[in-house]
Amino acid sequence: MRLTSTVFVSVDGVYQGPGGPEEDLSGGFTRGGWLVPHFDDELGSVMDGIFGRADAFLLGRHTYDIFAASWGAMADPGDDPIAVGFATLPKYVVSTMSTTPSWAGTSVLPGEVGAVAELKRKPGRELQVHGSGLLVRWLLANELLDELTLVVAPVVVGAGRRLFPDPGLETALTLTGSRTTPAGVGVLTYQVGGRPEYGLIEVE
Repeated sequence: MRLTSTVFVSVDGVYQGPGGPEEDLSGGFTRGGWLVPHFDDELGSVMDGIFGRADAFLLGRHTYDIFAASWGAMADPGDDPIAVGFATLPKYVVSTMSTTPSWAGTSVLPGEVGAVAELKRKPGRELQVHGSGLLVRWLLANELLDELTLVVAPVVVGAGRRLFPDPGLETALTLTGSRTTPAGVGVLTYQVGGRPEYGLIEVE
């Protein structure tokens, strides 16, 4: 399976709490819900398409707990592609949790490069990471991520956890797809390719 990641971020790189004021209050964060005013029908279709390519999900512990309390609590997923995907496809949570996960279809995976690499060798289309910013950083650092999609909302949040820390790991990206929704959300898809090259602009 190809390991792909989709992350909602603000223009200033915040990924914490995009879906609502109460979604993620950790660290005293009070600016949740910044994506909601910009989530239009076209972005919904984009996300449906992304989830339609999934054969399994890989999640960090924090995001897993948030998703389990929302998507995992749905009695009937109906025909919503995202809800159906979470209800029916395998979910792997990278965690040291010792108890059995309550969300059906979940397996606990140790945070080891070999364990994720072995999971990628399973047959299928995409092993998808959603949210899980710390996990995305770790996957990039260990050159495990094949594709990164940033869903960039037109807002500067000004606080909260940022996807790329300063200082952070240098990573080369190749743009393979881009679109902008009517609400101004940019959807940028990159192939991940090791470390970047550097050069010098010559002024004549």
